Amino acid sequence: LSEAGAGERSLRKEGVVRCGEVLGYTASCSSGLTGTNFTLLKMATASSIAASIASKTKTKKKHFVAQKVKLFRASDPLLSVLMWGVNHSINELSHVQIPIMLMPDDFKAYSKIKVDNHLFNKENMPSHFKFKEYCPLVFRNLREKFGIDDQDFQNSLTREAPLNSEAHGRSGARFHTSYDKRYVIKTISSEDVAEMHNILKKYHQFIVECHGNTLLPQFLGMYRLTVDGDETYMIVTRNVFSHRLSVYKKYDLKGSTVAREASDKEKAKELPTYKDNDFINDGQKIYIDDDNKKMFLEKLRKDVEFLAQLKLMDYSLLVGIHDVERAEQEDVESEDNEGDDDGESDGGIGTPPDSPSNTLDSTKPLSPGEFDPSIDVYAIRSNDSAPRKEVYFMAIIDILQHYDAKKKAAHAAKTVKHGAGAEISTVNPEQYSKRFYDFITTILS
Repeated sequence: LSEAGAGERSLRKEGVVRCGEVLGYTASCSSGLTGTNFTLLKMATASSIAASIASKTKTKKKHFVAQKVKLFRASDPLLSVLMWGVNHSINELSHVQIPIMLMPDDFKAYSKIKVDNHLFNKENMPSHFKFKEYCPLVFRNLREKFGIDDQDFQNSLTREAPLNSEAHGRSGARFHTSYDKRYVIKTISSEDVAEMHNILKKYHQFIVECHGNTLLPQFLGMYRLTVDGDETYMIVTRNVFSHRLSVYKKYDLKGSTVAREASDKEKAKELPTYKDNDFINDGQKIYIDDDNKKMFLEKLRKDVEFLAQLKLMDYSLLVGIHDVERAEQEDVESEDNEGDDDGESDGGIGTPPDSPSNTLDSTKPLSPGEFDPSIDVYAIRSNDSAPRKEVYFMAIIDILQHYDAKKKAAHAAKTVKHGAGAEISTVNPEQYSKRFYDFITTILS
């Protein structure tokens, strides 16, 4: 232990940790942590360092044996690396004492690891990769504020491979959901990473002040994955929609009317994302009772005021609608079809992406249309006067657009094209937030 202590002091001074040789791979972990975050360097525990020293001094020959380690299998190598990285990160954070308060340097911190495979998951993982986590202590604290246990978060993202989604975001962003559909994994740009760093401190303060009771995205982790020299940035948020109540219609609403209809290509999808003019033309309304309406609008008002203060705009309200009676009928038809199979198995076909997952509901069975508000935090039931019994899922998304010179130029160009009075989406943050809020108030009944 004295040797290990000396080794750890040396590593802490150098800021570099070498680990994993006994497992058959070489991983160098470097930390850009300062201030209170020096404790993250305890990732190389005294026991692991002592074991490494002992293995080098007692014998020159290493005998590699079959590993009893968690395997991370995904069709996409990036997802395998993400699963490995999240598993590694949560395990290491579990050894780091939770600080009394976050310090300014925590919002600049990062941890990263470089892995060169040697007899280690070679059939499942890329031969060489890097994994970087941004602001690990901050995001751990945010998960806590949002009522998410780190062990549950780890299991959701690593027990099985994330699911592909047909949805595509701005600038070709790709989406995945965790296998249990609790979390959404989105690829983002390096500019988005920079914007997250710009707003993270104020975002964290806002979440603390509102006790996590917000319609804003719940940011839970931000990572950089490097495979074959290509860098991919990913951010994890809580899923707006339910893990068990299927959504049959969804809208992306900005409060703008110019070019705000779903394209024919979008409408051809199994679950299209409709827009403002579609919502209006459908005669759609959100039927919620007065108490829920008051609470929802109060959260919305505080959220958009906060976004305006940060000079953010072009965000949307994502609305998903679950039809309770329709879902019940589909369940009955599904059971009838299963009964016609005379007990034969279909060969292990997994749960379809748009079907409710049955992996989380064994502890507390819920009736049709019921949900757990601690999990489906964005869900609101329809009121008694609604034409149909529905559950609505509503949250603000895509908040990382800053009103910069590029947006000002786009605003000027659209004003010339459509006229000064046109409801274009590219306007200054104060105007955008007011118009957005006013429009959302009109869709609530």
